[in-house]
Amino acid sequence: MTTAQKHYEQLLAPIYVWMAGGVESALAAGAQDVAPLVPGAGLAVDLGAGFGMHAIPLARAGYEVVALDTSHELLDVLRANGAGLAIRCVEADLLDFRRHVTEPASLIVCLGDTLTHLESTDDVERLVRDVAASLTPGGRFVVTFRDYTQPAVGDARFIPVRSDADRIHTCFLEEQPDHMLVHDIVHERDGGTWRMKVSSYPKLRLAPAAVAEALRYEGLEPTVAAGARGMVRITAVRK
Repeated sequence: MTTAQKHYEQLLAPIYVWMAGGVESALAAGAQDVAPLVPGAGLAVDLGAGFGMHAIPLARAGYEVVALDTSHELLDVLRANGAGLAIRCVEADLLDFRRHVTEPASLIVCLGDTLTHLESTDDVERLVRDVAASLTPGGRFVVTFRDYTQPAVGDARFIPVRSDADRIHTCFLEEQPDHMLVHDIVHERDGGTWRMKVSSYPKLRLAPAAVAEALRYEGLEPTVAAGARGMVRITAVRK
């Protein structure tokens, strides 16, 4: 087992665009994810921006975007595909975003399953405090994540991510008390030989009600709903 950052560096970052179906397909899905938030203006902060699935649609819709991620490789893809847009890329941990964002934001997003990459619920509460302190009055925080409080069992723990003639990506979930241990298994064709790469990392098991309560405690008004691709979506407005 390794950290989420090392897991992405060693295994997922080089194939992440492929996992998402290619840049154009991912940007179309990202545009649907942020459709309730656009058009918009002012500063938007994308925590865990990756290759720009949401940062690019937000910038196209009128926001000035700070896109923050720990992966240099994915940010390079974002820079290439977001050239000419109002996007500033920052290579940093999402818990350190306030060091790089000093002005109030009208929108902060943490989409995909990024929130569960944090190491503890204390880290989640710290992030929520910083988000609340960084939003303008009426500003919005939108977060999506998978609810692992009722984890899959049996064969449902094996998840086919994507496959083609030269690569097969399968995910296996292993339940632990406070985390899910996520095993990514990638088979890639090398000439006439198939080679396997395996890496694992922990994801937090977060209850949507607990995340909503943490947001409410910091003065935000959260609404919990079903999100895209089987995730929970919470939209919280600063009073």
